[in-house]
Formats: sequence, C-alpha cells, structure tokens
Amino acid sequence: MLLIPAIDLKDGKCVRLRQGRMEDDTVFSDDPVAMAGRWVDAGARRLHLVDLNGAFAGEPVNGEVIRAIAKAYPDLPIQVGGGIRDEATVQAYLDAGVDYAIIGTQAVKEPEFVGRACKAFPGHVIVGLDAKDGMVAIDGWATVTEHRVTDLAKRFEEDGVSAIVYTDIGRDGMLSGPNVEATAALGEAISIPVVASGGITNIDDIRALCEAASSGIMGAITGRAIYEGTLDFAEGQKLADSLAS
Repeated sequence: MLLIPAIDLKDGKCVRLRQGRMEDDTVFSDDPVAMAGRWVDAGARRLHLVDLNGAFAGEPVNGEVIRAIAKAYPDLPIQVGGGIRDEATVQAYLDAGVDYAIIGTQAVKEPEFVGRACKAFPGHVIVGLDAKDGMVAIDGWATVTEHRVTDLAKRFEEDGVSAIVYTDIGRDGMLSGPNVEATAALGEAISIPVVASGGITNIDDIRALCEAASSGIMGAITGRAIYEGTLDFAEGQKLADSLAS
C-alpha cells in the first residue's frame, strides 16, 4: 500500500484545513516545492496535490506551484485535484508533467464529463468522492447530495477511471482515525483501486488500512499527521511495505 503525502495549496502556501473549512487553516510551509522534496527524501512514491483556491474558484489558481513541483520531480507520479472542470484543464496538467487529474465536484454535477475525460485521457483520470455517512458531498463539502458513494463509484468504474479517492469528511484533518470499514466496503464493491483519505493519525492507522488492503485499498493519503508529527512518514511507508511482502 502506498502512503501518499498531501500538499494542500492555498495562496501559494502549503496548508492543512480542518474538515475542508478554508477559514480554519494551518500554514506548514511557504515553499511547497521544498515540502515536496521533504516527502520525496522520506521515501514518497507518489504525491497528492490539492489546489484549494481552485476548488472554490472552479478553475486552477495554484497551477504555477503545481507545475514547479512536477518540473522539480519529473519521475515522481503526481495526482492533482481542485478546480478541474473541463478537458482543457486536464490537458494542461498532463502537459505540465502531472500524471493523474482528480475530478471531484464536477464528477457529481456533470457525470458525463468523467466519461469524456476518460476517453480523451485514458489511464490519467481519478475521481474523488467525499462522503458523509455514505452520501456524497460536493462544493467544498457544503452540500450533501442524495447520491450513495458506491453507486457513483460503480458508474465511474464503468467510465474507465483509474481509481477512486474516498474521503470521509467527518474525519479529514481531525486526526481521529480513518474510516477503515467504509473504505474497505467501497473497495469490495468495485474492482478499481481505492485510495483512502481522511483521519489518518498514527502508525496504527496504517496497520489497520494495510490489514484491509486486500479489499482493494491501494493507497492512503496523509496530511496533518505527517505535518504535526503524529505519524513518521518514512516509518509508515516502511511498515506498509513490510506488511505487503
């Protein structure tokens, strides 16, 4: 299982939010490129970048920083989410060296966009589904829809997405532990990989996710825990590798 460091970008800085609230942020670095290097040096084999301003603006805002990270680490797989609303944005990110475009809110509002993007960019599209009590939330988590996570995930699997990033919004940034049960249930409901997100706190959470990895969990995104030091990233990835061998 891959442990994937999150670099959340707001106003060009590396921050973390609590439960997606833009006003409740903690700045961890003024130099996101250097922060990316920190996680690469610790053994990261993929990066998760989020354009927080872009997610709210509906278009890329921190694209320059994202391009700089992709340029600095051309051999490192990078996935980017936040403000991806059309094919032109996906193309621009791929041209910049990003490997995967994560479509979130737009996937729920315009599911046909996912199908078009998968046809235009096969193997490069991931859908991010954020959920509360099994129901999908959109618009920066401000709106909980009537869509079940599993139903939408199955639809997007048929469209050809590479993976689903599943976030339990009640736990994101709260250091309260991941929702292993719900993540594993989603993994068992579909055949494409699931990436867990939200709530990872310590090494025990990595162990718990690894124990459920056979359900289809291929990775786990971690943010606040590795920034605040409740989880040593290198130690976590080493544990995940040992449990997989």
